[in-house]
Amino acid sequence: MHPEGTRAVTPLTSLKGVGPALATRLEKLGLSRAEDLLFLLPLRYEDRTQLVKIGSLVAGTRCLVTGEVLLSEVAFRGRRNLLVRIGDGSGQLTLRFFHFSRQQQAQFEAGKHVTCFGEVRRSSSGFEMIHPEYRILREEQGAAMSDSLTPIYPTTEGVQQGRLRNLTDQALRAMDEAPPEELLPASVTGKLGMPSLADAIRYLHRPPPDADVQVMLDGKHPCQHRLAFEELLAHYLSLRSLRALAETEDAIALTKNQDRVDDFIGDLPFKLTTAQKRVVDEILTDLSQPHPMMRLIQGDVGSGKTVVAAIACLKAIACGVQAAIMAPTEILAEQHWRNFSDWFRPLGIEPAWLSGSQKAAARRESLAAIADGSAKLVVGTHALFQEGVDFSQLALVVIDEQHRFGVHQRMALRDKGIDSAGHPHQLVMTATPIPRTLAMAAYADLDTSVIDELPPGRQPVSTIAVPDSRRGEIVERVRAACASGQQAYWVCPLIEESEILDYQAAEASYQMLTEALPELRVGLVHGRMRPAEKERGMQAFKEGLIQVLVATTVIEVGVDVPNASLMIIENAERMGLSQLHQLRGRVGRGAAQSHCVLLYKPPLGRIAKERLAVLRDTNDGFVVAQRDLELRGPGELLGTRQTGLPDYRVANLVRDADLMPQVQITAEAIRKSSTERAAAIVRRWLGDAGRYGKV
Repeated sequence: MHPEGTRAVTPLTSLKGVGPALATRLEKLGLSRAEDLLFLLPLRYEDRTQLVKIGSLVAGTRCLVTGEVLLSEVAFRGRRNLLVRIGDGSGQLTLRFFHFSRQQQAQFEAGKHVTCFGEVRRSSSGFEMIHPEYRILREEQGAAMSDSLTPIYPTTEGVQQGRLRNLTDQALRAMDEAPPEELLPASVTGKLGMPSLADAIRYLHRPPPDADVQVMLDGKHPCQHRLAFEELLAHYLSLRSLRALAETEDAIALTKNQDRVDDFIGDLPFKLTTAQKRVVDEILTDLSQPHPMMRLIQGDVGSGKTVVAAIACLKAIACGVQAAIMAPTEILAEQHWRNFSDWFRPLGIEPAWLSGSQKAAARRESLAAIADGSAKLVVGTHALFQEGVDFSQLALVVIDEQHRFGVHQRMALRDKGIDSAGHPHQLVMTATPIPRTLAMAAYADLDTSVIDELPPGRQPVSTIAVPDSRRGEIVERVRAACASGQQAYWVCPLIEESEILDYQAAEASYQMLTEALPELRVGLVHGRMRPAEKERGMQAFKEGLIQVLVATTVIEVGVDVPNASLMIIENAERMGLSQLHQLRGRVGRGAAQSHCVLLYKPPLGRIAKERLAVLRDTNDGFVVAQRDLELRGPGELLGTRQTGLPDYRVANLVRDADLMPQVQITAEAIRKSSTERAAAIVRRWLGDAGRYGKV
């Protein structure tokens, strides 16, 4: 992030005390130039503006005290400790150090005065502070109190708080001499009651003693709104510029052979819903244009996004060009490959397969077919946009579960298709419904279509939460469902980020169910299996050869078994709402009333209780997504932890959602009035080129 829009920037090494080694460590905090320090905002604040009498200390508080050194000794109690006893006439306090030097030990002479700050803890001998920050006072020197609240910054190994405060002091002094350019129109800051950028930055780095710390910790202070607004604006402008760029680029207008598409739709064993027809029309209109389509399809679990994508792919193939489908996991990519094969083989189209785990010979064969154009449809994982994959004429890219990929990743696949005819069209799908304000911020470069209607005959899934002490009753419920000809999933979610523990949890449940239900055929599918083994297990379940499928969350998306009407989810309290909703969507695909049982380990925390209550109360994916956003934040809902989606430093998409409509209005006004100002805002927050495209 760069606080100057158009001015020269200052290297970190120009600051006093910053050499190449420290500059490298600071880069881990996203700091590449001196101005970036202005935007490294504190995580919290501490009050060092007042001294607290030792006799008034309260355990668990962090405070500033001063006193005379009464005693200093090295003790061996399990490990080597330096213990320093200080007093101020009202009481005594022990300072405890586990890591100390001989020189440090010598500083604490009896009779010296010391000021220290730390967390007060209760010990067997009274109150103590462990490794406090401290200063030995010179003769006649008073205790050093701050004239503002003390900021606590995000830090990294080898960079201490004191060093960061010193560096931000230098950056703030430089800012006073050359204030950052005001890039927001005065009409906007005036309307929203926002301070100037320089005033906001100074206040947040060095709040006065009377500042309302709780308001700042909640992110509700006008100074925080000022910075959050501009950061949201920068991301939005960057994505809109990407969109504007696409509108000037060429693409193949797919206008021929509509009769092949109409015949395909007519031959489907089901009728498209009204919502599916509307979205198909929007897509076909986009594809007929000589500029690249950039469209997002949102649709709840089971709303029929895949067949809509198949119609788009067939349109491209009917026009003599290639289409590619990318999914985030092999199992979902395999599901697409199987569905598209079933639909397209009768039409003489054989989909090609490309994934990271493919054997060398099969991969060479796929790459050759992709390069010479004989593979009209290519299905795969992110292996599709790796080096060595060359398309003959890629005109349409379909990306499933967009929230698992970053913007830069879909740009990479899009760039694969650039040739003399232009850029490929892009169709992005997600089964994670996204609240409007979040979609506005994260997908501003895309047009949005919503499939807001489920196919006829689908009944809402009945959901209950049950403590795992009633596991025996649930096993009997599985027995009864299977005896009546139905099938059941028993899902063991990932407990930790470990395939081994994941596997062990599933294995234990498999053993338990095999012993408890000897009359039923129980299957097992987990993440450590080879793709072919997983495929066999899934297929056996789909064909009814297995009645109960014990699985890890590999079945979260893509698997469609209409006869499965019961789902048990273990450790449901550990999972996010959107993932639970996705899993629940695996049942309720047939005519029978379906049920989902959320098994949990009591006692439940507040958030876990709220999560399970939401699932009991609604089957609406948009309601679920909104509550998930409120409970967990945008990072987990959109998957920013694994991807390149915007990672905000100041803004929070949940807390600051109410700013987005005004951000959108301001962005469009700035784009019309001054491309230079728009470019400067993006450059300030995202760097010289922007993260997603040039303004």
